[in-house]
Amino acid sequence: MSKQSPAPAPARTPAVAPAESARAREKDLQDYSQLRERYLRTTNALASAAHDLKTPLAILNGYVELLQSEKLGGLNERQREVLRDMRSNGERLARYIQDFLSFSVLETGQLKMRFESGNLNTCLSEVCRLWSPRFQERGLAMYFLANERVKEFAFDAPKVERIVSNLLENASKFTPAGGTVWLHAEPYVWERRALSKPVVSQERRRRPLSHPNSVKISVSDTGPGIPPEYHLEIFDDFFRVSNHDKADGMGLGLAIARRLVHAMAGKIWVESDPGTGCRFSFIIPVKPPISESEGKQQ
Repeated sequence: MSKQSPAPAPARTPAVAPAESARAREKDLQDYSQLRERYLRTTNALASAAHDLKTPLAILNGYVELLQSEKLGGLNERQREVLRDMRSNGERLARYIQDFLSFSVLETGQLKMRFESGNLNTCLSEVCRLWSPRFQERGLAMYFLANERVKEFAFDAPKVERIVSNLLENASKFTPAGGTVWLHAEPYVWERRALSKPVVSQERRRRPLSHPNSVKISVSDTGPGIPPEYHLEIFDDFFRVSNHDKADGMGLGLAIARRLVHAMAGKIWVESDPGTGCRFSFIIPVKPPISESEGKQQ
């Protein structure tokens, strides 16, 4: 009976020396830092260029407004139509410039939050007042009814106005003439999902929240809707739904809204199916988040 030869030993993968692994990590970190620094320089340069465009554009818009007032002479109907188009496109360009300036502030970490106690209904009513003429021009109906259940709380009013304005602009852009847009606010119970299980008693874990701890603001429209596969991407920087014939702009409106909501420790999402319209909602806590500097002071 012949002896069976022993099986060959498996090949060993050469171990990576700890020093080499550390050097590789350091090299990756250095490459990332250089790439990040270059990105921030580019963002600041483009923001500076956008800021420089604001003054000449404001002058051009001012001249258009002066001509429309007919203080320099009467106009025929064709001239009025041309000036209306010029003013409309000037305002659109101004919004693009403002979007990019806002994006650069958010991206470079220069955003400053200011939470002050105020009336959210008053804030939303002011936004509706500003947007009402544009909705009327596009043949759209816009409805907002103040909700008395929303009590005063501390929030950053200019940031909330910007978020709602971006959502209203998105709704007005994609809702066809004769459509309707609703703005609604209500107290909301937001049960956050903890990343790790807190060490609490079983009795406390069962106890649900009994009082609203946040406010939910929604903008609904009767537009064509958004396919489910785009519900997350729609909030990405410079993203536009490519198969939509009205996908103009730089694709920053919803991205800016997302960043501002997150800066207030909130959450934003969209609910929609093709042909059923959209409902964009965001929630913000009634208690402002504690900044890192405040946390260190405590």
